[in-house]
Amino acid sequence: MEIMVEQEPKERIISHAEDRFLRNGFNKVTLDELSSELGISKKTMYKFFPSKEYLVRTIIRLLMGRMEQEITRITEAEKPFVQKLADLLMLIGTFASRISRSFQVDMQRFAPTLWKEIDKFRNEKILSRVAKMIADAKKEGIFRDDINEQIVIMMFVNSVQSIANPEVLSQHSFSPKEAMYTIFHVIFEGSLTEEARKEFLKCEITIL
Repeated sequence: MEIMVEQEPKERIISHAEDRFLRNGFNKVTLDELSSELGISKKTMYKFFPSKEYLVRTIIRLLMGRMEQEITRITEAEKPFVQKLADLLMLIGTFASRISRSFQVDMQRFAPTLWKEIDKFRNEKILSRVAKMIADAKKEGIFRDDINEQIVIMMFVNSVQSIANPEVLSQHSFSPKEAMYTIFHVIFEGSLTEEARKEFLKCEITIL
């Protein structure tokens, strides 16, 4: 019981700071602000996170760990190949939609070493696995041969980040789910062969 009491504030800090940082960036956010928003003492905040840099690093590594677990879960699932490929792209899209431009700029300017770690993770653990799945999909007649997989991934991620973000959504009547649904279906369905498209339409795609 004592361990649970000790961990609970730390988990609240991480959850709240993760949402704040990804939406607004972290450069202008202070630990004192976070402690005030959470209603916890500064002493408790600094006990778990002696610096904002340490908190940012903790959040990034937890995010990468969760992402890798989800990718493994999807790729090892007993599902049709087209379903797994769709699930994987939706996972990437959902994650990309949470990352604001402000956060990316802050990472590049104020945490360049950690940004390089993220970039390496993205290329080695995410994009390379998606590219391999698409290459396999081409061999199995699921993905069109004339479509460049790297361009498809870039189109999808950039579209999500440009449209399914709070700034853009606040100016339009469509919901985040509608934005994700439209982006995903237009790009993904357009990349499949005719037979694979028929199979894909039978799949259940969850949009978070």
